[in-house]
Amino acid sequence: MTARAHPIGGVILAVEGVSLAFGGVQALREVSFDVREHEVRAIIGPNGAGKSSMLNVINGVYHPQQGTIRYLGREYHDMDSHEVAASGISRTFQNLALFKGMTVLDNIMAGRNLKMRTNLLLQALRIGPALREELEHREAVERIIDFLEIQAYRKIPVGRLPYGLQKRVDLARALAMEPRLLLLDEPMAGMNVEEKQDMCRFILDVNDQFGTTIVLIEHDMGVVMDISDRVVVLDYGRKIGDGTPDDVRANQAVIDAYLGVSH
Repeated sequence: MTARAHPIGGVILAVEGVSLAFGGVQALREVSFDVREHEVRAIIGPNGAGKSSMLNVINGVYHPQQGTIRYLGREYHDMDSHEVAASGISRTFQNLALFKGMTVLDNIMAGRNLKMRTNLLLQALRIGPALREELEHREAVERIIDFLEIQAYRKIPVGRLPYGLQKRVDLARALAMEPRLLLLDEPMAGMNVEEKQDMCRFILDVNDQFGTTIVLIEHDMGVVMDISDRVVVLDYGRKIGDGTPDDVRANQAVIDAYLGVSH
């Protein structure tokens, strides 16, 4: 096995005793786990287990009633999604949230918005420092386009692309923010086998080449076991398993609740 370009480091994100409820529905129940720098960390579980709710807590969409989130050693309670993104956390979505009428290039450029320093008027006029800044951001976006092998589609409206390519554009937009922590919500949902293989390769390349820490939700157990360093398992909002893929595969509670049989 080849050595990692970026060895797994210390804890970058700590979820501690997080509980989240919507009225009488308990989405998360005292969930705790951590994420180490440069690792690929999977969150799995049956439908309704609380996986997407957990991502939404991490990136500031939901604020838990109990528990804490620590990122880079800093505890945050009421940070909104914009503040979380500015701190170095970006995400993709289970249901694509792309601008379907805009080109691939423009969708990815939208991911650079937080890094733009000139005001909106100068950006609209494309003069002086705004023009120089735009050119710099376009260079960064073009590198991502090359990295994800979507050069042939850069000027095509996203709505005209096949679903698998739209998912790749969603990943590209998240990468355009140059995240330290990348949250992927079912990045391979709805893909065929070839598209899944491509997405697996890109996720591992992002982790290896950029050193990006990745947390992903995924239902394909073959994918999870192949690309994850550690796996946390949720069921009805509770954590029922946590460890290496081999640990989780052998965990009887996980087998009973989710896997069904030992793989």
